[in-house]
Amino acid sequence: MSDKKILLEVCADSLENALIAQSAGAYRIEFCAGLPEGGVTPSPAQIRMAREQLYIKLYVLIRPRGGDFLYNEREFEIIRSDIHFCGENRCDGVVIGILNPDGTVDTERCRELVQIARQYGMGVTFHRAFDRSYDLFQALEDIISLGCERILTSGGYDTAIEGAEILRQLIEKANSRIVIMPGSGVTPENAGELIRETGLKELHGTFRSRFPSLMQYKNPRLNHPEGEYNLLSTDAEKIKSIIKNL
Repeated sequence: MSDKKILLEVCADSLENALIAQSAGAYRIEFCAGLPEGGVTPSPAQIRMAREQLYIKLYVLIRPRGGDFLYNEREFEIIRSDIHFCGENRCDGVVIGILNPDGTVDTERCRELVQIARQYGMGVTFHRAFDRSYDLFQALEDIISLGCERILTSGGYDTAIEGAEILRQLIEKANSRIVIMPGSGVTPENAGELIRETGLKELHGTFRSRFPSLMQYKNPRLNHPEGEYNLLSTDAEKIKSIIKNL
């Protein structure tokens, strides 16, 4: 394991959660909405306010919908416009990922997105569309050729711990040409093991816990979903615990 400092990125799905992560010591925010869908692009107001109130690095997820990572031309135009918006609002970077129907990286479209981001001096992370690619090691080379800074990945498994051996191989194959940032299922309890097994330099997670709602009245005639009065929010203590152990 390197003696260099390991950087912690926190995925936050609201301005409030981003501010909690910042106060707990996160190095960078991946900002999104709709985590139950796997994350989508947050609203313009959230992005603007996040940039105004965050002093740490802010990378915005650019994803127009949940589901797969194969987009039609209308969706691609939305993606392009969202990247321009992030650049105009001084975001530090964007998080993208587009695949072809055969599971290869759509290098033509992704290259255009990287070029747009560079117009504004923004960095680019390729997200976990990578884990849906047909050949992870070919996808690695394709993404390096695009000029992305890093890849967020669980090694092609549901969790980074399950994919630890593949992550180790990806980090070795990347050979410092791009950052491989493990994410998915990372907790204070397993982060140390993941670091030891992979040699990672950056780590990603949501680090959330359930907190009770402050609402006092609940309509007894309605069936309330669990998330309505038992909210999943960023847990500052989990972030602090991981940072302490890093």
